[in-house]
Amino acid sequence: MGLMDSLRVKAAASPQRVAFCEGTNETMMRAVAELTAAGLAKCVLVGDVAELQQLAKERGISLDGVELEDVGDEARNDALADRYTALPTCLLSRKSVLRKLRKPMDHAMILQALDDVDVTFSGIDCSTQDVILAGQTFVGLKEGIDTISSMGIFDIPGWEGSEGSLLGFGDSAVCVNPDPSQLASIAISAAETVHALAGWEPRVALLSYSTDHSASGELVDKVREAVRIANERRPDLKIDGEFQLDAAIRPEIAKKKVHRDSEVAGKANVIIWPDINVGNVGVKLVQNFAHADAYGPMLQGFKKVVCDCSRSAPVSEIVGNVVMSCVRAQAEKEA
Repeated sequence: MGLMDSLRVKAAASPQRVAFCEGTNETMMRAVAELTAAGLAKCVLVGDVAELQQLAKERGISLDGVELEDVGDEARNDALADRYTALPTCLLSRKSVLRKLRKPMDHAMILQALDDVDVTFSGIDCSTQDVILAGQTFVGLKEGIDTISSMGIFDIPGWEGSEGSLLGFGDSAVCVNPDPSQLASIAISAAETVHALAGWEPRVALLSYSTDHSASGELVDKVREAVRIANERRPDLKIDGEFQLDAAIRPEIAKKKVHRDSEVAGKANVIIWPDINVGNVGVKLVQNFAHADAYGPMLQGFKKVVCDCSRSAPVSEIVGNVVMSCVRAQAEKEA
């Protein structure tokens, strides 16, 4: 059974509540209908209910089993505003909260902050930065994390690593040039994400052009400092570096290049790029030359699971990303 097949089984076993704030988009609406029909998630469409119902009728899409949350329901908004402003994390006035509840994305995030939904999903009509800003405002960051980032999972044909053909990676989509503290946050978040998603014991390698002091310079120093910070914040996690890619994932190379004990060298199941230039190029190289699938990117670092998709995402990709998000939400509840 492949990764996505096993995740679909997990998602269906305990469907999570997912709020969608872009239901007027036909692709998103069709994905919601498919997720609901397959029993993969309990979907909540947030918006103008009359408009959503009319669009569904025109498109021939069944919304049977889909919950509709009306941003124009004043009584409902009053009740939500009372609950949200009572939270110790709320820094907004009640008037401001009521105004934001009329906006589908903010409304969905407030539902998540109140634990009325487990996951929020958007991005097909709005930018990643809009999603991140709303998530930071209403959901907030996990303790010990100072930046939002992303990670994905490669499925590489013919590769036999510590997790078979699978290898986690991050960040290729959000943090352009992370400083050491941010890079440490990316590594910690990636460890938590891959454990929640795949159940692995994470072994996270921070990559560089240097392996274990084989070179020096500002770029190497950044990675070394990030490793130090990550280990200080989370000594329970296996995070190590700085490693070149081959020393991180190939045991025979690690034996030659890493002259100390390491629980990560040669057997990493997650690799962390030093910046987005390396990350973007690395992903494209693996996809094009190794013909790998790259699942994700998944946003990480929020207190709860907040998801962003590509604006060109087809229904199948949205469904897959929602499934991954639901499995992550399941794991966070169990933790």
